[in-house]
Amino acid sequence: MSNRTSPKTVVKSVGPYLVPFFKTVAIFFVLFGDDSRDESIFYCIVKCLPVISLIVFVLLHGMNLTEYYRYSRRILIGLIFSCFGDAFLVWPDYFEVGILMFAIAQFSYARAFGWRPMKILHGLAFAAVGALVYMFLAPALEGIMLYIVAAYITLICTMAWRAVARVEFYNDLWTWTKLCGCIGSIAFVISDLTIAINKFRCPVPFQHQIVMLTYYAAQMGISLSVVDSPIDELLEKTLKAS
Repeated sequence: MSNRTSPKTVVKSVGPYLVPFFKTVAIFFVLFGDDSRDESIFYCIVKCLPVISLIVFVLLHGMNLTEYYRYSRRILIGLIFSCFGDAFLVWPDYFEVGILMFAIAQFSYARAFGWRPMKILHGLAFAAVGALVYMFLAPALEGIMLYIVAAYITLICTMAWRAVARVEFYNDLWTWTKLCGCIGSIAFVISDLTIAINKFRCPVPFQHQIVMLTYYAAQMGISLSVVDSPIDELLEKTLKAS
């Protein structure tokens, strides 16, 4: 089978490196799990800690400037800008800046996931979903937000499309790490969709818990996808050369 790293191996090899992530997520929900968020620096730090721990996870897994770590570098960039986005979204006055930070993160993730295989039908499906979401949100948008939301929906749907396209069950070309990235991308869409509906259309019950749980799960899944990335880069180079 081509799923080179088994789930058991993944847990044994990367589990200890994820302990800080799980601890910081637990701390966040213990302190701010009841939706009583504030705009303090302390809240900002606690909110960002899980993503910071994933940045460290990616760095510890291996990082250099060679092409074999190109995927990891792009995921790292996405995590860094996500962390900036987390910080800016603490304060409502910087909402647009926060969206910009996450837009850069989505672009970087999409670049990491790559464009092969293309899977146009998957792309059309995500485009249709994105268009429906925008049509639902548009009546509540005004001014520059009409364009900002449209651009962000385009980016996150593209990111999710590319993550899903990497998983090829029927050709036995999938890996557990690619599946993690796929699940993470879908969780990201759910998280951001919940934010958008709650902010622009109507209150969503337990939106704080839904948003943060899916968001942290998304970032963890995407971060786990770096585990096999050097092998994938080497295989891709070998296939190009053959």
